[in-house]
Amino acid sequence: MTLSKYRKEALSKYDIEKSYSLEDASKIIKDISKQKFDSTVDLAIRLGVDPRKANQMVRGTVSLPHGTGKDVKVLVLCTPDKEKEIPPGTPAFLPAMGEEDSTNRLGMARWLMSKDHPLTARVTVNRYWQTLFGSGIVTTPGDFGSQGAWPSHPDLLDWLASDFRDNGWNVKRTLKQMVMSASYRQSSNFRSDLTEKDPANVLMARAPRFRILGEFVRDNALKASGLLVKNFGGPGVKPYQPPGLWNEVSLSGGRRFVADKGDKLYRRSLYTYWRRSSPQPALMAFDTPTREKCVLQRQRTNTPMQALVTLNDIQFVEAARHFAKRILKDGGENFDSRLDHAFLLTTSRPADELRKEVLRGALDEQIAIFEKHPDRAKALLEVGDSARDTALNVTRHAAWTVVASMILNLDETMNRE
Repeated sequence: MTLSKYRKEALSKYDIEKSYSLEDASKIIKDISKQKFDSTVDLAIRLGVDPRKANQMVRGTVSLPHGTGKDVKVLVLCTPDKEKEIPPGTPAFLPAMGEEDSTNRLGMARWLMSKDHPLTARVTVNRYWQTLFGSGIVTTPGDFGSQGAWPSHPDLLDWLASDFRDNGWNVKRTLKQMVMSASYRQSSNFRSDLTEKDPANVLMARAPRFRILGEFVRDNALKASGLLVKNFGGPGVKPYQPPGLWNEVSLSGGRRFVADKGDKLYRRSLYTYWRRSSPQPALMAFDTPTREKCVLQRQRTNTPMQALVTLNDIQFVEAARHFAKRILKDGGENFDSRLDHAFLLTTSRPADELRKEVLRGALDEQIAIFEKHPDRAKALLEVGDSARDTALNVTRHAAWTVVASMILNLDETMNRE
């Protein structure tokens, strides 16, 4: 086997036949560690007693962040009586727990929420900022330490954290402040002069533009259609999904998915029943985490699968036909007023002339198709568990359903702009 240059260099710095002290071995390990990632060294220490007993050996790993070895974590396997010799405490760089606080979960909770704790409020408001602006003031939400990113606006982070803490940790108040700020309400339109000075938009000279979370995509469609059920709490619900998925991952082959009925189909995505071996496919298409581990920062991808979901999934087709019903009943008597109403519901602004021209042509085309094929119009209006409004003209309702689906799939509907 051919040895690499770094392997040869590492082998030249120690004698494989020689025993080294722990101090000397540590120096050699740090000297030969050249990686630019957090490498680890397996550690096993024999205590000179009975090695067949698990509580008489220390095992763990030594973390070498970028080869410095300054962070060391060791797992000690010991009996309960020895565990008592390790007193509870807090990291040295954080404030100590108060003398009146008990060393249990209640004491830890009080310590985390104490006024002197420098991280809790900062980490929390940074997560809210990340949700609304696409990127946090600290771009590494899971690492506020020495290896994390420096805040782009440290004074703003301090002020938001202090204000959040001093006003009773009021989440609604903090979110309201953020969305009513000038930074959030400014335009996201591209400007070449700003891009040259700040290509990553770190300084927030314009509003960020990014696709909203997968749960929000579904909830927005239900909200625009008038189907969204806003009830709080209760057990998980099972909205539509393709048949047979649970059966494929069931060991016995007998576990079948049965969709709910009625209002349960239209509750917010927060309440969707989650099976980790078979997550909800419509949400997974939009990068929703599987919940197998904690994810602090989601990926954002753009794939054809996402368009296939929003154009064909039962939930979105049903939302489109109810959105069309809402447009026809509440939007006025002419095309322009109806389209303005639809855009106000989805984008908070009326449609411009270009969109009116394109969507008018699409509506006329769909009316012609459904007049020739009334069976297709009827089939479209029967998608989903909810009944259609028989008072509406079938052809026009179906044609407006297609237009409603197009509006729900526009960039300005599915993106924060």
